Amino acid sequence: MGERRYGPVAVDSGVEVPLPAAGEVWVVGAVILNRQRRAFAQRRGPDRRLFPGCWDIVGGHVEPGESLMEALAREVEEETGWRLRRVRALLAVGGWMGDDGGGPRREADFLVDVDGDLDHPVLEWPKHTGHGWFGVEDLPRLKEGRAPAERFIHDLIAVALRDHA
Repeated sequence: MGERRYGPVAVDSGVEVPLPAAGEVWVVGAVILNRQRRAFAQRRGPDRRLFPGCWDIVGGHVEPGESLMEALAREVEEETGWRLRRVRALLAVGGWMGDDGGGPRREADFLVDVDGDLDHPVLEWPKHTGHGWFGVEDLPRLKEGRAPAERFIHDLIAVALRDHA
């Protein structure tokens, strides 16, 4: 299998890594599967400006001067204590507007492999107040308290489990 390297991160051949245009604000996300082929999600804290109390994947904003892969690696480490090792697939690219006044964002979400103790993530408290591992049978939990238009995390993890687990 061919791969490209972005620093210590291997990117499988055929995985498109978007190149942000000048002035665009980007967000990256990581769907992480464990050995049992269950996807990791964390609960956002109730005081977060965007999507308080929602289930979310690991990820966040790309900082000025960072590549998408650098931001992805940084966010994985900051939010879990794990180290991004490999990007296996680009799951989705899209755009959204938050209700925080931050303007439009572009988002790229990837299926990744990480190194670290998957049984003991180091969450960023109080940004994230809980976590879980979700199999196909657990997907309805990701919809809890969400309107149909707000089920992106459910749908993204469902695609990862269906197509890559």
